[in-house]
Amino acid sequence: MTYKGYTSRIDFDDRDDILVGRLLGIQDVVSFHADSVAQLREAFHEAVDDYLQTCEKIGKPPQKPASGKLMLRVPPEVHGSALIAAKAAGKSLNQWAAEVLASAAHA
Repeated sequence: MTYKGYTSRIDFDDRDDILVGRLLGIQDVVSFHADSVAQLREAFHEAVDDYLQTCEKIGKPPQKPASGKLMLRVPPEVHGSALIAAKAAGKSLNQWAAEVLASAAHA
């Protein structure tokens, strides 16, 4: 589930027979739980809203799951092949890599 730019991971807690969620991509621990999917979605929205309100209240900027900056270390051959593929597509390496990553992330 995604809400206000935050994504959650959902697990089933067999012991307590509930669905448990946690925000991904931030170091702050924000979790929630519910008995049904509909309740879980509501609890997720409440958890994100509460997190944002709490951060504002204590004067702390909320952590964001991703800044949009990504540094990768790849073998020189991969870097070279990627440069060639980007140029062949008429794009910068950054544009090409963003499209390839987006495609792979949604596959």
